[in-house]
Amino acid sequence: MKKSIISAALGALALGVAFSSPAAAADTTACLITKTDTNPFFVKMKEGAEAKAKELGVTLKAYAGKVDGDSESQVAAIETCIADGAKGILIAASDTKGIVPSVQKAREAGLLVIALDTPLEPLDSADMTFATDNLLAGELIGKWAAATLGDAAKDAKIAFLNLTPSQPSVDVLRNQGFMKGFGIDVKDISKIGDEDDARIVGHDVTNGNEEGGRTAMENLLQKDPSINVVHTINEPAAAGAYEALKAVGKEGDVLIVSVDGGCPGVQNVADGVIGATSQQYPLMMAALGVEAIKKFADTGEKPKATEGKDFFDTGVTLVTDKPAAGVDSIDTKAGKDKCWG
Repeated sequence: MKKSIISAALGALALGVAFSSPAAAADTTACLITKTDTNPFFVKMKEGAEAKAKELGVTLKAYAGKVDGDSESQVAAIETCIADGAKGILIAASDTKGIVPSVQKAREAGLLVIALDTPLEPLDSADMTFATDNLLAGELIGKWAAATLGDAAKDAKIAFLNLTPSQPSVDVLRNQGFMKGFGIDVKDISKIGDEDDARIVGHDVTNGNEEGGRTAMENLLQKDPSINVVHTINEPAAAGAYEALKAVGKEGDVLIVSVDGGCPGVQNVADGVIGATSQQYPLMMAALGVEAIKKFADTGEKPKATEGKDFFDTGVTLVTDKPAAGVDSIDTKAGKDKCWG
């Protein structure tokens, strides 16, 4: 056990990247811990944090898991940040429940901990969450899909391409939000898989990447080749799902919806690969997070939630070139003006 913990810590240290202005070396240090350093969403999040850190004279140290779901490396990164005397941590957690003891340790050591994109469970395990309203993001694409299908929605065959088996909060929120928007009884909204709606073909996990999306889509098509609606956790998974559908000549028969709003994803909407996507804003999340750590270091003040919510809402917008009645959206031209990656 000790050996694995030491190895994980050394791996996390190897992933750490410091970014600061020379004058800031002895000043405020902030840590950014993301799920991976390859997903475009987290690449852009890191860019936003770096730019704001440079502007404010903050030393930023960045860490990432090897793959989505690699919580061990994130735990080791938190330990490193505490030891380094960081003032705060920004974290997009892979295991939103399992990471909580480490987060609590950091807070007890006096660090400000802000969850980015993915709320911890319970939510108040972090000092604040800066995130998309992921339940709303799911609802928007669910409402759009139902409105687009019209009367045919009652006979839909739906595949759910989720994130990881641990069901991190962002996965649950988007999944259950889609169901609410589509008109499915979600039963217990805090978990995936207890629904009994006959339209649900099944769930599979993708690890949030294209290869995973392709494999998950192949698995679910074997279960039911008549699938005509696919909810995906993010746009890389959606791209993989499309390739699997294309391989069997079904790409024109299936409505794919997703969440992200990255430039490649918005282009896929424009190209008809994805029907609609809920756009989120990782640059804003990261920049606001660095600002909050700097303010906390200077004044001791902690960030406050958006009025009427228990987190700081960084916004979400539906992007589609096929607007549906009753669902607010922008087209891909406007989406490209706001996209990232």
